Amino acid sequence: MAESWSFLDTFEPDFRPLVVIELAKGTRGETIEWFTNRIVDKKTNGGAQLLVKPLVTENGKENIYLVGASHLRLLLGAETVGLVKECNDNSMRTFTYSSRKTFKDFADDNHNFLTVAECQYIIKHELENLRAKDEKMIPGYPQAKLYPGKSIVRRLLTSGILVQIFPLHDREELKKLCHSWYGRVKVGYQPLDEIRCYFGETIALYFGFLEYFTFALIPMAVIGIPYYVFAWEDYDKYVMFATFNLLWSTVILEVWKRICAIMTYRWGTLLMKRQFEEPRPGFHGALGINPVTGREEPVYSSIKRQIRIYLVSLPFVCLCLYFSLYVMMIYFDLEQWALDYHKENESNFSNLMLFVPSIIYAVVIEIMNRIYRYAAEFLTSWENHRLESSYQNHLILKVLVFNFLNCFASLFYIAFVLFDMKLLRQSLATLLITSQILNQFAESVLPYWLQKRHKKRMKKHMSSLKTDTDLSLVEQVNLEKEMGTYFGTFDDYLELFLQFGYVSLFSCVYPLAAVFAVLNNITEIYSDALKMCRVYKRPFAEPTANIGVWQLAFETMSVISVVTNCILIGMSPQVNALFPDSKMDLVLTVALVEHLLLAIKFIMAFVIPDKPREIQLKLAKLEFESLEALKQQQMKLAAESLKE
Repeated sequence: MAESWSFLDTFEPDFRPLVVIELAKGTRGETIEWFTNRIVDKKTNGGAQLLVKPLVTENGKENIYLVGASHLRLLLGAETVGLVKECNDNSMRTFTYSSRKTFKDFADDNHNFLTVAECQYIIKHELENLRAKDEKMIPGYPQAKLYPGKSIVRRLLTSGILVQIFPLHDREELKKLCHSWYGRVKVGYQPLDEIRCYFGETIALYFGFLEYFTFALIPMAVIGIPYYVFAWEDYDKYVMFATFNLLWSTVILEVWKRICAIMTYRWGTLLMKRQFEEPRPGFHGALGINPVTGREEPVYSSIKRQIRIYLVSLPFVCLCLYFSLYVMMIYFDLEQWALDYHKENESNFSNLMLFVPSIIYAVVIEIMNRIYRYAAEFLTSWENHRLESSYQNHLILKVLVFNFLNCFASLFYIAFVLFDMKLLRQSLATLLITSQILNQFAESVLPYWLQKRHKKRMKKHMSSLKTDTDLSLVEQVNLEKEMGTYFGTFDDYLELFLQFGYVSLFSCVYPLAAVFAVLNNITEIYSDALKMCRVYKRPFAEPTANIGVWQLAFETMSVISVVTNCILIGMSPQVNALFPDSKMDLVLTVALVEHLLLAIKFIMAFVIPDKPREIQLKLAKLEFESLEALKQQQMKLAAESLKE
């Protein structure tokens, strides 16, 4: 067993705890010994060659372990995972230990060459790649079967032996980040480079996109305010606003690609090669041979998966969509009741009652979205996808389709079936504002309040221990292990996606949509920063080069917005007056304009490069140098073979 660290011990100065492993209480000793030995064992013996020390609590139990690594081990791990760092000539290259002296700020005694987030990512990678050799089961748990090549950590998680693995916060660095990020109200950019160093590229990119999207909304908001003031009931004038909306939604997404490329090149993730994906933890099936890797791993028939998708998941999603439409019709019945009540009474109370159905419907929408999310996760997991990327794509598709219909179906119905622009404006405003308030409360206010309560109880418990020893690390670990787990940026991007829909699809009818979106996003930046730093456990860094499938989702929404805005323009009295005799001519003209605008949109997307010219040249130069190095190596091998 590794040497024990109790809360009374003096810590070794060269050991820096980076990651916490929590095992289930009552885990058998032989299991703990086998697992910790595999963590500290040499790479040549199938171990991770990391440092691990138990953290003994006040009752003497050992179920929490701190994991770290030597500086040399982290550097070798950086090469293994393919981290890209800046060289002395200001170029970005994949780090190799043999050429370490050529990298900027590198020194043998500089332990800050790798960020803490990168160190924790390396440790996570090494732990996840601990694989069974000749073990048939986890020692002490014969029901937890193993086979050669199976990830040990994933088996421990699915067997309930391993409770969680999470990276430890760095209190000093977190304090500095909090101060520069949200510690004071200021007008300025977020410290994205510092966020990236602490939380990794995925989190930094989300906050970068949130900031960019907020700034991009400002022109819409600035134009929307006078439009709201001077043309509130004049629906003829929304033609120009809708036209600007179409150009705006295209340009901001194309410009974002360029900004994203600049940031990820600077961070090195634009150059990182995509690693071969391992099977996801929840994937199960009969043991077989992977034809690509030659390893033993679970094999599951793709036909069975397709049957589950098309005969179970698809009908269930369709049933949920039907239920959403049924709830929508109940909402319209309530709207009619409120309108009849107002006509009968004509009072201030009846005026307020006009907004009640929309508020109730907005709350119901949020509840249905959250319930459906759990059902979608269960179904997607049950479909038994082999790869995490496939699992995420199917989950995102299910959630986006339902959320889109659930949130926007009533607006489409009001606009294109009832042709009631006044009700459309009222419903859009109520849905947007209510959803923003509910999201802020559910995602930030409530979790922060619960975390503050837990922190007070934990501090009271720790202060009751009769000892003068510094309990800071034990207290920190005990506080953080009870914090909520941040499950990624899915919900955050989904919220922005729906907000983009409210702004781009119908905002010409309600110009203040962009104003409320800007105000919400300003508070969202601060509340999301607060929850990342104070409410949730620190998430592991995940290198990424872009916002992934969400870019496609936003682009799809912008295409739909072209269609909806063209139809809204065609419905305006101003345009209808141009075709007094033939409605068919009106329809054909609107369709022609819609096709022309889509053509302009796709031309703009083609003309605006995804990467700036400077970045393109740097990438081309690196590719040329790699090909030249490969050519030189082949020529050297050929020359040596001729000599023989």
